[in-house]
Amino acid sequence: MSFSGVSGGSVCWSRRSFLSIGIFNQTLDRRCSYGPNVEVYGFTSAARKRHRMPNFEEEAKLYALGARRVIGVDEVGRGPLAGPVTAAAVLLDTQRIPDGLNDSKKLNAKTRERLFRELHEIARVSVAHASVGEIDELNILYASHLAMERAVAGLGTVCHALVDGNMIPKGLECPATPLVKGDSRSLSIAAASIVAKVARDRIMVDLAQQYPGYGWEKNAGYPTQLHREALQTLGVTPHHRRSFKTVHNML
Repeated sequence: MSFSGVSGGSVCWSRRSFLSIGIFNQTLDRRCSYGPNVEVYGFTSAARKRHRMPNFEEEAKLYALGARRVIGVDEVGRGPLAGPVTAAAVLLDTQRIPDGLNDSKKLNAKTRERLFRELHEIARVSVAHASVGEIDELNILYASHLAMERAVAGLGTVCHALVDGNMIPKGLECPATPLVKGDSRSLSIAAASIVAKVARDRIMVDLAQQYPGYGWEKNAGYPTQLHREALQTLGVTPHHRRSFKTVHNML
C-alpha cells in the first residue's frame, strides 16, 4: 500500500510544502470549504449533518495547517462484563477512502467485515487491547485509554490524532483533538470504530468456543439476559471483569 506524497521528508510539513506536491488540493479547494452546503466526498455538509454521516472536514483542516499524518482513534468494549477493551488507530489514504464508512454501531456485521478487509488493504491500521487484568487494576476508563495509546504507538510517527470522546489519553505521544460522537463526524474515527469492533468481536467468538454457554459469540460479552443467567449457572470465568459490580457480586 502506498500513500501519495507521504514518503520521505519531514514528519509534519508546512501548509506550503503540503500543498506544493498537490496532495488534497481538490479536497481543500473544492470539497472542504466550511460553508453550509459545500461538497465533502460526494455529500454536502448540510446533507451529512441531516443524515449524521461522518466526513473528512476535521482531517482536512489539519492537513491544511501542515499535518502530514492525521489519524482517527476509537475504542470498543467498555460496557461488557467479559473480554478485553480494544482500540484501533487508522491512517486513511486520502486518495483511497472506502465507500460506506460510518459509525460501526450503524452498520450491520456484513458491512463491517467488508470495510474491515478494505481498510487493512488500503489504509494503515493498528489494533491494540487492554486485558481483563488491566481493566480490573486500572478501571475501565484508564484501561481504554491504555489500549488507545498502544494502538496509536503501533502506527509509528503521526502528526495529529482525532480521538473519539471528550478526553485525550494522557499517554499519547502526539497532539490530539477529542471529538464527541467522533465516529459519526470523522471518517478516520469511523474507520477506527469499525476496525476495533470487528477485531474485538472476533476475539469474543474465539473465547465463546472455549467457554460456551455465555453467548459471547452474539453478545460480545455485554450483559444480556443470557449472559447474566449463564453467570448464575456456570459461574465466573478468567475472562470476566471482576471489578464490575455484576461479576464482583458473584465472587
